[in-house]
Formats: sequence, C-alpha cells, structure tokens
Amino acid sequence: MVNTKVTLSGWTLDNPVIPASGTFNFGKEFADFYDINILGTFSFKGTTKEPRFGNPCPRIAETPMGMINSVGLQNPGIDHVIAHELPEMKKYFNKKVIANISGFSIDEYVHCCKLIDKEEQVGLIEVNVSCPNVHNGGMAFGTDPENVYAVTKAVKEVTTKPVYIKLSPNVTDIVPIAKAAEAAGADGISLINTLLGMRIDIKTGKPVIANTMGGFSGPAVFPVALRLVYQASHAVNIPVIGIGGVSSAEDVIEMMYAGATAVQVGAANLVNPYVCKEIIEELPRVMEKYGIKDLNDIIGKA
Repeated sequence: MVNTKVTLSGWTLDNPVIPASGTFNFGKEFADFYDINILGTFSFKGTTKEPRFGNPCPRIAETPMGMINSVGLQNPGIDHVIAHELPEMKKYFNKKVIANISGFSIDEYVHCCKLIDKEEQVGLIEVNVSCPNVHNGGMAFGTDPENVYAVTKAVKEVTTKPVYIKLSPNVTDIVPIAKAAEAAGADGISLINTLLGMRIDIKTGKPVIANTMGGFSGPAVFPVALRLVYQASHAVNIPVIGIGGVSSAEDVIEMMYAGATAVQVGAANLVNPYVCKEIIEELPRVMEKYGIKDLNDIIGKA
C-alpha cells in the first residue's frame, strides 16, 4: 500500500495531481468525462477584476510536442465567478479549489484576492504574476523581484488563506524572484507558467497568432520546468507546485524529486481530457515499480 497524499500549507490532498489554470476552466466540462473528485484539487480559470474577452483570434497554434496560446486571460470577472461559478461548482466538485487570480495593477490583485479569500470553497489563492500574453500586466510583475515582493506583500495583507505566487520562466534567474515572494510572506510558489514562443505561417509569411507571440507549453517544456522547479525549491523554504509539460505519472514523480510538493497538469488536458484521471490511476503502480512507499519521502531528494 502506497501513500499518495500530500500537504500544501496545512491542506491535505488525496494526491498531488492538479489540473492547471487555463486548461480546466471551472471543471464542469471535464466533469462530463469522469468524476473529477478523484483529483487532488484543480486551479480554476485565471480571474481578473473585470470580465475579459481576451485576445483576437487566431490565438492557438500547434507546435511539435506542444502548443502556443494567446487567449489573453478571457474570463467572466471576479464578481461573476463568486456569484455564479463557485455555487455551480458545488454540484460537481466537493473539495476545495485553487483560485487563480490575475491583475493589471497591485490594486486589482488586492481587490480580487480580498473578495475570493472570503469564499469557503477556496483552499488557497494562486496569484498569477507571470502571464506572457497580456499587455501591461501579468509577466511585467513576475520578471522583477521588487514587483513580485510588492504584489505578494499587498495580497498577504488582505488575505487569510495560503497565497502561492505563480512565477514566469521568462527570466534570467528564478532564484531572486522566488526568494522575493518568500520574503514578502508567500506561503508557496507555483512554476512554471508558459514560455514565450511564436509560429510563422510560411504560406503567408505572417505570425500564426494574431497577437504575434504567446505562451508555449506542452511536453517540450518539461526539462526547462523541471530545472526551474529544482532551482526555486532549493532556494526557498516554502512549498512549490511544479508545472510545465507534465503528462504522465512518471513526470509527476520526477517533478517531486526536483522539489515539487504537488504537480499541475496543463496542456495535456487539452489533448486528452482523461489525462489527470489516468495519471492518478497509474501513480500507485509507478510508485511500487520504483519502490516509493510515500510520495513525501521523495520531495526534493534529487
């Protein structure tokens, strides 16, 4: 018998498998495929103060072993999420969820986090300072340690739930940024968000994405994500949620060896809607294969 349970800031999950924000919406679509209550939890659609239509189309492009997206944080806004999405979610998900919050100013982050902190369905708040496909926000905060410190400190002053800061891989050195989040009071960090990439249609000579560039994700980014999780987790004393190219139970274990306490699955959900179910079902067998009795024993042991 193996133990797949992990703990994030006092919150115990049945397993470390978490669908990533932006790839699972609010869970309802996937609940039509399988009972999503088998998940550790999930991070819901990135939410901003005001509703957002997002970027112009086309905003998705395939790549070998991955994809580029420039959705641009399309979402119904924080008020709608609280009034409609969370009550609806109770019908098909009986665990607490991760609230992914984005903003274009510190005031917006504070506004949204203060509101979502009051919701009993939310287990922790994931503050996205790393979106690469919106202008004047997101990654502009996440690439500078001082800005990450300022956002984290401001959000922590208005919240009681654990706050995890979602960091960008599009930086020279992740360590000072991770340390800045920790110094400002972050309870944990999530990484990575997408890399910045683009495709060009050689028939027209024009970028495939209307926004020219977008977030690059999928199996191709896994080694980069693993490296950054390793560097960040060894630089801080707070939990790390590993994200980036995860698509198998073996990937989950590798991420945890690198230092992740839990693991988010992103682009793979868009290729195979059953992928998280399959990973959860496969995880005990893979643990037994490699002589792992308790996942907590391997965190950061690489």
